[in-house]
Amino acid sequence: MLLIIYCALLGSGVGFLAGLLGIGGGLVIVPVLSSLLLYFDVLPPEQVVIVAIATSLASILFTSTSSAIAHHKNGNVPWNLAPWIMTGVALGALISGFIAALLPDQVVRIVFAVTVVLIAMKMFYSSTQSDASTDRTMPSKGLLTVFTTITGGLSAMIGIGGGALLVPLLTFFSLDMKKAIGCASACGIVIALFGSIGYISSGSTHFALEDGFAGFVYLPALFGIVCTSWFTAPLGAKSTHYLPVSTIKKIFAALLLVMAANMIFN
Repeated sequence: MLLIIYCALLGSGVGFLAGLLGIGGGLVIVPVLSSLLLYFDVLPPEQVVIVAIATSLASILFTSTSSAIAHHKNGNVPWNLAPWIMTGVALGALISGFIAALLPDQVVRIVFAVTVVLIAMKMFYSSTQSDASTDRTMPSKGLLTVFTTITGGLSAMIGIGGGALLVPLLTFFSLDMKKAIGCASACGIVIALFGSIGYISSGSTHFALEDGFAGFVYLPALFGIVCTSWFTAPLGAKSTHYLPVSTIKKIFAALLLVMAANMIFN
């Protein structure tokens, strides 16, 4: 019961961040949930990370849905591009759910940490730049699908909704920041859905439903996260119109570096 309470507190924070930055929340959920699973001795240490990643993805399915609905109401989802991007992230996420189950725990940790550090550096750098527009042209829809397949695969492998990778990619091609965040929220649903299918399928031989698992997804933790993140995600989405996102990016970038170090050395 105490684990569920802690997960509910975790969910309230990541839900707000998901709505604010379109990141899904997995960057925070994975290391924190890993520590909680270790603290409560839920399962052996060598299985903690993949269970945290799978549970994170499953929770993002709900969080991103709530966030995407809010962004859609604000007109921040570019539906002319979204289907092509969703196709790519769906393919990448589905494939990575099976690949990650075959990788050693330490490899997944390193992939997570390196990716997070790169994202943090990009997030901090972008927060210091002016809002001057660039002249980069959005690639063809086919090429965009290829890019987002890679993005979706990496996102699912490290248990994040995709916004942390999609937003920099889309803004690089001059898409408005708010629309990039809205699109990332919508695509987070696809990444979480297909990634979860992969983790549930590949983990079905490792854990049983009567022990609280659906494949690699730990259901009590999932319930705790979702019961609060569903309600705080729309608040974050609404806050994109009022809060200084550049300052939040700097703070969040510092937090990501701490999370990456914790994942490697904990």
